[in-house]
Amino acid sequence: MEFSRAASDPARAAFVRPPAPPPQERPLSAFATLRLLRRNPIETWTRAHFEQPILIGRTILGPIAVVSDPAAIRRVLVDNAANYRKDALQKRLLGESLCDGLLEVEGEAWRAQRRALAPLFTPRAVAAFAGVMAEAAAALVARWRRLPEGRRFDVQPEIAGATLDILGRTLFSDGLGRDASAFTRPLTDFFRSVGTFDPFDLLDLPDWAPRLGRRRSGKALVFFEEAVDALIARRRRLVARNPAGAPRDLLGLLLLARDPETGQGLTPAEVRANIATFIGAGHETTANAVIWSLYLLSLAPDWRRRLAAEADAALSGPADSCAARLVETRAVIEEAMRLYPPVASMSREAVEFDTLAGRRVRRGTLVVVSQWVLHRHRLLWDEPDLFDPRRFLPGAREKIDRFAYLPLGAGPRVCVGGAFALQEAAILLAHIVRDFALETPRGHAPKPVQRVTLRPDGGLPMILRRR
Repeated sequence: MEFSRAASDPARAAFVRPPAPPPQERPLSAFATLRLLRRNPIETWTRAHFEQPILIGRTILGPIAVVSDPAAIRRVLVDNAANYRKDALQKRLLGESLCDGLLEVEGEAWRAQRRALAPLFTPRAVAAFAGVMAEAAAALVARWRRLPEGRRFDVQPEIAGATLDILGRTLFSDGLGRDASAFTRPLTDFFRSVGTFDPFDLLDLPDWAPRLGRRRSGKALVFFEEAVDALIARRRRLVARNPAGAPRDLLGLLLLARDPETGQGLTPAEVRANIATFIGAGHETTANAVIWSLYLLSLAPDWRRRLAAEADAALSGPADSCAARLVETRAVIEEAMRLYPPVASMSREAVEFDTLAGRRVRRGTLVVVSQWVLHRHRLLWDEPDLFDPRRFLPGAREKIDRFAYLPLGAGPRVCVGGAFALQEAAILLAHIVRDFALETPRGHAPKPVQRVTLRPDGGLPMILRRR
């Protein structure tokens, strides 16, 4: 898997084509599909998926409609969202630990949880976190400054540790209860396992049937659950001793949340699942956005220099407005999330008949919106395989259809922490590029692999160079 430079368009002659699995020329056999779904689902897409607005057919997963038409996506996620429910396969892939949280619940349970968490992610609340995010980013940079020049190291656990540190300083204001680095390996194992297709899932066997591929995640899941339970227990003791002094952070809001109509709070399982969602999926998606941004900047030294200059100016001003000054930094992050979307696909099951992009969709059809396909679709993007952050600069960003770019979802179920994640990623990336010019080892091209999130397979080795 190699990257290449684009020369067809003189205006883009200096832009790179970063690595991506080539599309299949024709649909795969059932056996080949199953093999690739287990190994790396983004390798199953055919060239037609990147060229047609909708493809409907019968597969090993049953009837499927792969939708890339923005108007049809809007209908699925917004206009007729009641007709498209979370499908059973998606819930099984995510596992029991997340099924009661905001990511997976539906109906009134989802609305109650969303109302409980919304106050933490208002624009003013998110801006107030900027200073703490900068402190965590500065701590990462200070640690890297102690490394020798030319040191080769894996940035993936480093960035994952930094985003966990930020969670411990913000959404869990009295910390995660243990060093952030202790979470990185268990979380890596957890996501590697829960996002893997298992033949028993595809055959719709009952949940009690063992999934052999997920046995490896047992220790990681036990560690994760014990850490979350300890976090909840510690906060409950604090509330019991001093109710008025308890922090009003993510954990505090979850424990105090009450449905305005019934007065009922969240169940212990719902509290646990939401904490697991934010510690797991929340930090993982932000970390991957920063990791892929660092890789792409290593291929584009001109953009790396532009971001370094922007960071020099932006980081010297008030912290709460810092993210607003990181215009080009955010454009690079958004382009990285286009090419390597943190979540590479989402799916729904059609409850009743509908029409999407002029095609009939039957009841029970699995409707798939693949961000990996959508963000590289030939009908929606000019030179979609090129790294070109200019797409997301002011004046160009506004021309992108809202439902052609979905790194954080869309509609009522858009990521509640999306603004938080983008601010966090911009501040973290700005601090890094201000001090370092990381290089990719010669000949190394990371392979994007889809589990729950899209991450570089085997990590991302880079060479430390001081600016």
